[in-house]
Amino acid sequence: MKPNVGGVDRVARIAIGTVLFSMTAGSNVIGLWGLLGVIPLITGFMEFCPLYAMLGICTSNKPPRGLFL
Repeated sequence: MKPNVGGVDRVARIAIGTVLFSMTAGSNVIGLWGLLGVIPLITGFMEFCPLYAMLGICTSNKPPRGLFL
């Protein structure tokens, strides 16, 4: 997977995901907000967004990572 999320986009995804996920901190159930918060967290940490790949969008300036790099 070629990284297609970078810089400010990555930080924003992690921040938004953390805020959405933390909205469930007081309850025993994760709920809708927690599930919605997981998506930007995963895409931010993985530096890859499947929707960006389908649309041909790339905000990263990193070279593609190989399997052994």
